[in-house]
Amino acid sequence: MENDQEFVTYLVPELRKLWEESSRDPDNYEKWEALVNTAESQEGGLNRNSSPQAITAFRGVYDRFLAKFPLFFGYWKKYADSEFSIAGTEAAELVYERGVASIPYSVDLWVHYCGFKCETTHEPELIRELFERGANTVGIDFMAHPFWDKYIEFEERSESHDQIFAILTRLIEIPLHQYAKYYDRFQRLSQQRAVKNTLPSDTYAQFKAEYEMANGTGPSDTQMEAALRPRAEAVHSEKFRKTQNEVNKRWSFEQHIKRPYFHVTEVEDEQLDLWRRYLDFEESEGHPDRITFLYERCLVALAYYDDLWLRYARWMQGRSNKMEEVRHIYMRAACFYAPIARPQVRLQWALFEEREGRSQIAADIYAAILLQVPDMADAITGQANLQRRLHGIDAAAQVYQAHVTSPTTSLSTQAVLIAAWAKLLWLNKNSPSEARSLFSQHQARFWDSKVFCQARLEFEMGIQGVAEEEQRAEIKKTLEEIRKKGLLPPEVSRELCALYMDWLVERGTKDVAGEWLTLDREVNAA
Repeated sequence: MENDQEFVTYLVPELRKLWEESSRDPDNYEKWEALVNTAESQEGGLNRNSSPQAITAFRGVYDRFLAKFPLFFGYWKKYADSEFSIAGTEAAELVYERGVASIPYSVDLWVHYCGFKCETTHEPELIRELFERGANTVGIDFMAHPFWDKYIEFEERSESHDQIFAILTRLIEIPLHQYAKYYDRFQRLSQQRAVKNTLPSDTYAQFKAEYEMANGTGPSDTQMEAALRPRAEAVHSEKFRKTQNEVNKRWSFEQHIKRPYFHVTEVEDEQLDLWRRYLDFEESEGHPDRITFLYERCLVALAYYDDLWLRYARWMQGRSNKMEEVRHIYMRAACFYAPIARPQVRLQWALFEEREGRSQIAADIYAAILLQVPDMADAITGQANLQRRLHGIDAAAQVYQAHVTSPTTSLSTQAVLIAAWAKLLWLNKNSPSEARSLFSQHQARFWDSKVFCQARLEFEMGIQGVAEEEQRAEIKKTLEEIRKKGLLPPEVSRELCALYMDWLVERGTKDVAGEWLTLDREVNAA
């Protein structure tokens, strides 16, 4: 894909205007949609006779749109259809391959891709190979029947009766929405086949051995066939019963899913709750492949919900030898769906990489956040604590100092950082005097900050190994300064007074009751 500067040179004025609007507001789907529609309609619709400029502009628009919104399966199909008109089979197939790489768990996209392959390829093995890729990816989707129908249709056209029966043999054990129709067809075909060809080889061998033990080798093959068929049918019936039970358990969730596909609009709270309960159910069932698949389905419909990505990563971490899969979950969430303004996914990803011995990657994640949001307090404290663990307290203090003195750091974030820096000096360096000096150095700018004032007060209340009278005097002095300045809202001032009143009751010794009641009257008097 060419760079944006080069890409713009291929755009006619109308497209350039729409591209600029999309660039200014990249999360606005409607602006992207207008851009894509206009790119498609150039020169009355694109084909192999269209101008190179229009084709390049069209491809550039689609590539950028699908890089931003890779889960829109319908646009992958439209892109492939257009490429087929412009450049032929190979170009369209490359788009489909990109599509199933970007949204591998889309039944619809696999149906379209396999249908396209059937229409444009005359080598059955290549088509069957693609169907098998799809089957191994989306075959257990509860709503995968369009895919399986397409697969069976292909084998019917090829008159591959053994292949059809093999597919049906797989399907009778998968809980699908239309499981019953597959079982009915399996039953009909199994009646036309020798018992040996309807059972797993080990099961048939067992049945045959038991029959011969009971009847000797005298009976004919026809008699043995007649005797074993009811047992085979019982095996099939038991598989059907188990599958039916699995379908019924999932139907209570599946029937209420309103939007199984991706869109940029929010999902109703009831739908969020439904998906979470469905995940709870699958996790309780304990089948890793089905759990993984449901997470992937869920994160198509709910791609912008960070808590579900984090839940998926936590679940995957609980499995053996799956750390690369966990990393991939974090990368997908951070690179496509969780904006920098919601940093939790990236912060947790950084901790994961640190645990895996990749501290530089963790540092790079923090740096990437701060490159776009320079005063994000959580990222700065994460970065400082990483440096503390790697290089010691002084390295962490340098991080705090650099950001507190940076012109890009807002006052509210500076207050948070000074509180964290003081805590580092107090608890990690065991130097209350340095912490108090830091607070004193900056307090003139932060008397109106609840974060700063509460941290200062909690610091004075939390110091250990100091005489009670001396500590009490420092706390009272701090609280009186905060109240005297009068820059905090009254309700915040009351909260801070309540913290000291709790300290008096829990830690104070002499004259506690009198001071507590006096403070209570001052703070809470009507």
